[in-house]
Amino acid sequence: MSIELTIPSVGESITEVQIAEWLKKEGDTVKKDENVAVIDSEKSTFELPAPEDGQLKILLQAGETVKIGAVIGHIETNGEAARADSGAKKKKEPEAAAKPAEKPKVEAKAEKPAPAATSTPKSPDAAGREQETVPMTMLRKTAAKRLVEAKQQMAMLTTFNEVDMSTVQSLRAANKENFEKKYQVKLGFMSFFVKAAIDALKQFPQINAEIRDTDIVYHNFFDIGVAIASERGLVVPVLRNAERLSFADIERAIGDFANRSKEGKLKPNELEGGTFTITNGGVFGSLFSTPIINPPQTGILGMHSIQERPIALNGQVVIRPMMYIALTYDHRIVDGREAVMFLRRLKEAIENPAQMLIEI
Repeated sequence: MSIELTIPSVGESITEVQIAEWLKKEGDTVKKDENVAVIDSEKSTFELPAPEDGQLKILLQAGETVKIGAVIGHIETNGEAARADSGAKKKKEPEAAAKPAEKPKVEAKAEKPAPAATSTPKSPDAAGREQETVPMTMLRKTAAKRLVEAKQQMAMLTTFNEVDMSTVQSLRAANKENFEKKYQVKLGFMSFFVKAAIDALKQFPQINAEIRDTDIVYHNFFDIGVAIASERGLVVPVLRNAERLSFADIERAIGDFANRSKEGKLKPNELEGGTFTITNGGVFGSLFSTPIINPPQTGILGMHSIQERPIALNGQVVIRPMMYIALTYDHRIVDGREAVMFLRRLKEAIENPAQMLIEI
């Protein structure tokens, strides 16, 4: 018997996806629920499992864009008897799909081509130097489009400050063992910045708002997007109602997002919405940047590397672990005063976390 391998629905707004990679080869024997392909959508990447035990027949190749519900292969559950049935069905497919072996194969990663997705053959440029063209993943194409739209449609401006991380580092050092023992998760910097950002957003609600037509919509909740770099592009899963989450809840959620982004298991609804975003370029060594807003949000906070630097403190020059922070905001509804004061409030909350507890 031949069982169709179809593309499932992955969200109301998504009508087509891209086959990023086949995890199994033509003719391989697969088990029920074993992942056979990686699928890219405009919002996330996910793995497609086999519906039954059997032999894999591939109809469409990596790199091809297909509609939701499309049949991209078959699982033949009774060996040789099913092959004739599979051959008859393949004749109805386009010529390119019926002869997958004739296509060159490379992996569907713009940065790192390998034998899994279609690309143009290597060819020399005018100077005789080798170059290769690889199609962008759907996730990267969508991100590129949204970032350009954001630059074109918003009056984006970035303001900066710097934070002394001494207190946070001391708190982490003093509590990391007990925290990890109790909650089975490490105490990181991100939970402090999520908490501090919420504290500052409460003081300056314009930065937690959005423009809808000619109206400004103020959100009385805090859905904080956390930017995570994955192999197929940047994803921004959302911490829903982050104001209700503890430090441990935040660290667990971010760790879970990071792990599932690597495995391609983030759900589309986890990447939708968000009222404010935090991105940490410091994990890659970034010292300074101007992040781009994730529309329709009004602001995004950029964290950076922690470096020991000399600063003036109480009339003396001392060495402190310092981090530059950046707020990019939509100047259409956020004035410079609010943006600067937001960063100053966030700086105060990080340098004196007790301030957030007593809400002063």
